[in-house]
Amino acid sequence: MAARSPSAKSAKANAQRGKPRAAAAATAGERSARSDAATAARESELASTVAAALATTLGAAGEAGPAASQSEESGPTEAPVESTTATGAAESSSLAADESAAPVAELPDAEVVPAPPPALRALVSNTASPHKATLVSTGAQPQAPSFGAQPSHPTRSAFPSDPIQTRRLMHRATKIVATIGPASSTPEILLQMIQAGADVVRLNFSHGPADDHRQRAEFVREAARQAGREVAIMADLQGPKIRVGKFENGKVTLTSGEPFILDADCGLGNQERAGLDYKDLPHDLKPGDVLLLNDGLIVLNVQRVIGNEIHTIVKIGGDLSNNKGINRQGGGLSAPALTAKDMEDIRAAMALGVDFVAVSFPKNATDMEMARQLANIAGAPYGIKPKMIAKIERAEAIPVLQGILDASDGIMVARGDLAVEVGNAAVPALQKRMIRMARESNKFVITATQMMESMIYAPVPTRAEVSDVANAVLDGTDAVMLSAESAAGKYPVQTIETMAAICVEAEKSEQSELDKDFLDRTFTRIDQSIAMGALFTAYHLGAKAIVALTESGSTALWMSRHWTHVPIFALTPRVGSERAMALYRNVTSLHLDTNTDRDTALQQALETVVSKGYASRGDMVVLTVGEPMGQAGGTNTLKIVRVGEPY
Repeated sequence: MAARSPSAKSAKANAQRGKPRAAAAATAGERSARSDAATAARESELASTVAAALATTLGAAGEAGPAASQSEESGPTEAPVESTTATGAAESSSLAADESAAPVAELPDAEVVPAPPPALRALVSNTASPHKATLVSTGAQPQAPSFGAQPSHPTRSAFPSDPIQTRRLMHRATKIVATIGPASSTPEILLQMIQAGADVVRLNFSHGPADDHRQRAEFVREAARQAGREVAIMADLQGPKIRVGKFENGKVTLTSGEPFILDADCGLGNQERAGLDYKDLPHDLKPGDVLLLNDGLIVLNVQRVIGNEIHTIVKIGGDLSNNKGINRQGGGLSAPALTAKDMEDIRAAMALGVDFVAVSFPKNATDMEMARQLANIAGAPYGIKPKMIAKIERAEAIPVLQGILDASDGIMVARGDLAVEVGNAAVPALQKRMIRMARESNKFVITATQMMESMIYAPVPTRAEVSDVANAVLDGTDAVMLSAESAAGKYPVQTIETMAAICVEAEKSEQSELDKDFLDRTFTRIDQSIAMGALFTAYHLGAKAIVALTESGSTALWMSRHWTHVPIFALTPRVGSERAMALYRNVTSLHLDTNTDRDTALQQALETVVSKGYASRGDMVVLTVGEPMGQAGGTNTLKIVRVGEPY
């Protein structure tokens, strides 16, 4: 038998002597807190996996705790802000199932409870009005009315059942765009996706007839009504995707070094040649050009162009099947951004009442201006002017990015086709540049493509995917997007839950640079000056929240361009504005009828925020409002109040 070392014996003896003292010191509340925290940690297996992977990629940011975050954010003036964030109380490493006492958070009634670890499901309170939205927070789910069958994606929650406590402890600033398709088109799954954290639903017009999109849009609106919050709908146009035609046997296998012809006049392709859906492609090419097929998996070198035939040599071979895409390395193809199909799809999208239109492959500002004109004309009978999103996926768009930003409401970093044209290695730096330029231009930005690709088939993401999502959050993106993961994957609800958890963890390590952001800045508009003043004041005074009464949502957009850890609540009487703000970073949009005098509206706004658990008595809140009420662009007043005190 191996002898115990003296140090081990001593440690055991000390532990035995310390037991009576520990037992005497531990109160019933402390024991309960430890028990609840340990139970909650065990119940959050997926959250633990995500947080562990994220901690590795972010330098264990999740283990640093609130104190570390405050010290990183330079000084005592910022500590109150950190302590007032909705997630601050949960920043301790609560996912580790140790036996230490859990941190505590203060409820409105001063009850002390253990702070829970980050959970996965989204908590959405049902309200009497379908337009009264609540913050998407992870936690235990209330029983929502069902369209029919019971939800097929149950998820255990690591959050307490108290919805007010849950919302105060959890606030996700980064929004989630989820594409719907065969795996997520049923009403039951759509409801679960919205409850899990989907803020915008994407309809991909590259697939499916208009009737399918119409039915899905109706399901989304009904699911949002049941969830008790507004969810925006995005119509994503197909654009001029250049593809090979179909093959006699469905596919061929190309061998390196062998010749292959792309023939605009070919019907069904074979081992020697393939047809083209874009007949003008031969006119855009010259000897020496490089063609990338099937997202760059197959590479062809152009030898010569004879009439409508493009003669190539296979550089990198592989299987080539029907309708695979074609890109020219470096870009430069002349296909227009808006095809005849896109124009028809814009009309169909306006009839559906979509909130955003994403334009594929724009080359310049003119493409976006044309798309906006078409959308505004088509939407006029329905009273709709959608926000326009430019998908940056052409090499030609990079040099004129500022012009495209000026002509758009936001951009999408569409990393798939962009990587094929500019090369994979160039995309990460371009992503950071595009996000920075969009924020500086007061535009929103979505980061997309293969963010959680492995979850099409697997219930958990890879650590590289966790890092990818987290880095996009740290870059400052407004939203991260799911494509096939939610449209055709096996785990659409779990994917959204996991992505939401990653976003929350990444946001904890973000540092505010508000003072730096305001250096050498000039604000020429009154409403923008008020918005920036509210942001600066809330940040330095450690306010619990910013509450903005807004008509168009511009005030909330300006505030959301700067990160402060202070949540922004935008209250508006316009449903269209409420849905548009669903994409703005760190903004929670709520419905409020402002057809009253200013003081009454401010009081109602404060009551709304308090009743939903976002603030409690004694909290400092910064309010912005405009007079006269009901005019877009009229914000001209800033007030600092404490909840429960007269003002």
